[in-house]
Amino acid sequence: MAIDANIAAKLEAVLAREIPDFSTLNLVERLTGGANQETYRIEILTAEAEQTLALRRAAGGKAVQTSSENIGLHNEARLINIAERHDIPVPKIIYQLKESDELGGGFLMDWLKGETRGARIVRHERYANLRKNLARDCGRLLAKIHAIDLEEHAIASFLPERSPEEFVRDTWANYCALDTPQPMLDYTAIWLLNNLPLRARRALVHNDFRNGNLMVDDQKIIGVLDWEVAHVGDPYRDLGWMCTGSWRFGGTFPVGGFGSRDDFFAGYTAESGTEIYAEDVKFWEIFGSFWWGVGCLLMADQYRNGPDPSVERPAIGRRSSECQIDCVNLLIPGPVESTDKAVRFEGNFPSALELINSAVNFLRDDVMNETSGRTNFYARVAANSLEIAAREHALRPAFDAAERTRLQGILGHESDLISLRWTLVEKLRSGSIPLNDASLCAHLRQTVYDNITIDQPTYAGYHAFRPAHLPRVT
Repeated sequence: MAIDANIAAKLEAVLAREIPDFSTLNLVERLTGGANQETYRIEILTAEAEQTLALRRAAGGKAVQTSSENIGLHNEARLINIAERHDIPVPKIIYQLKESDELGGGFLMDWLKGETRGARIVRHERYANLRKNLARDCGRLLAKIHAIDLEEHAIASFLPERSPEEFVRDTWANYCALDTPQPMLDYTAIWLLNNLPLRARRALVHNDFRNGNLMVDDQKIIGVLDWEVAHVGDPYRDLGWMCTGSWRFGGTFPVGGFGSRDDFFAGYTAESGTEIYAEDVKFWEIFGSFWWGVGCLLMADQYRNGPDPSVERPAIGRRSSECQIDCVNLLIPGPVESTDKAVRFEGNFPSALELINSAVNFLRDDVMNETSGRTNFYARVAANSLEIAAREHALRPAFDAAERTRLQGILGHESDLISLRWTLVEKLRSGSIPLNDASLCAHLRQTVYDNITIDQPTYAGYHAFRPAHLPRVT
């Protein structure tokens, strides 16, 4: 992806001042991923040799204010430096950007060469031996992070502190502020508040330790990345997040798609000497799906209102249905009415679905074959988004009609679908409908199942419901 010449010029000025014997800036390439922050590959020439660096920068080059949701890049760099002193594998920080650099918040760091793509870590033969002990290694590494002394480094002075209840309530409040009725998210929030863990400890919590934020080679973990949402809180948050369904990348194992809970917990216990309580991990696994379900909706909101309206953000917004189906599977499993409806093209005149399909084929067969890097990644994202739009066009009318009928039966009155959804949300929030109501649970299961049929019919949580004899909706 071409980089604004003004950005390159400002970065070159920083490098000339901060890197000994700097000679030439050869490459500035923005990488894929990093929905909250931007990451760039920087290639330079010094008097001695070629050197590769990484630049981590606030989205859109803005200054990030410290909050309970984001510690700010200055504090992230500070925390990475602390982690390095405790033998946590992290990239070495070289320079923190200043306001006078006019590049926004961020920092330069060493370039780590390895694999971060979760699907490749789960599936590629190169990492077969790594996977044998990877869950256990993740457990050990998390235990080392949680053992970092809060007082020695005054960590609570620059990180927010969040109790389990505060974390749930803050996340629920973020969802409520979006003003969108998603009854399964309300259901999950209420369940979490009714089942708060009783053994919560106080430790440094990475808060995004998962497959996709770990860099590996074919032998070991070589980097723990993305510390931007770290806080002081219950360390079980990290254990549950590592087991959350969104980060299994199609793998069949519960820990990152590559390992078992037993191995993961054994590694943690071997390093920390503390016993693991599975029910507390489950609480945080459910919370993980809830938190990311809200986070996906926030990404869509950033697409509408934020500084970086990339094609990735609305696509991530639709992933909320993946999180909601995981909440269904964990909290209210049961039967659903599966669909065998397929997206079909009918008639002689090219339909809207055929137009969408032709655009998908162009993106997949032409654009992706002729591009690489971030453009290639975004072409794939755009093709996936168009496929969602095709399924939406074909399936949504019937799904909405069925949802409206169910809601009218539960609520006892007729109205339009959006009003009925809001009424159900209000009844959940007021406690006037119990979480164990059989009609409510059946309705939520079916609604979330129908949504993911449209949004992501390849997701593992969806296949927990779909009978094998029914064809996949494509």
